[in-house]
Amino acid sequence: MDSYNFFNYDVYEALHLSQQEQNTLTQIIELIKNEIIERIDNHSQQVLVSNIELLLNYSLRFYERQFNTRSATNHDVAAKVEVLLKDYYKKNVLLDEGPPTIQYLADKCHLSSSYLSDLLSKSTGRSAKDHINDFLIEKSKSLLLSSTDSISGIAYSLGFNYPHYFGRLFKQKTGLTPQEYRQSN
Repeated sequence: MDSYNFFNYDVYEALHLSQQEQNTLTQIIELIKNEIIERIDNHSQQVLVSNIELLLNYSLRFYERQFNTRSATNHDVAAKVEVLLKDYYKKNVLLDEGPPTIQYLADKCHLSSSYLSDLLSKSTGRSAKDHINDFLIEKSKSLLLSSTDSISGIAYSLGFNYPHYFGRLFKQKTGLTPQEYRQSN
């Protein structure tokens, strides 16, 4: 069940179904209901499990399809996430609150964190965490080149409680330590 992320969504993020898709799922639910009511032989459990699996497979199909058919809306959300990250930085919230969280972005977009993560992954190929980390790395690059602040000072100004975590993330994303980046530019 863990592979079906949509069970963690809020109600308003439910599947967007066409009438035909609704009919398909309703028919499968009727088969399940009838199998429960009429348990008549040794195959009932296997048939019940198969129908539940069929219901889940169709749900997954419709779920993944909606990210393709609603791509304009998805791109709007991705653009909104970028604006939210920039505003978060401009308002200097990083010092008090630390780096923005997926939950923060999801709340601002009026989505659950699971749905936001899935939506960004499907529409941009990058997870919500990647969006946050990439934003922080771009800001840190600018700070490394435009100031003489220490690496630790830059890490703290970006909301990192531990400068070594910042250094590790920077190296993971750029292939260079912050010091190496500063010296090479």
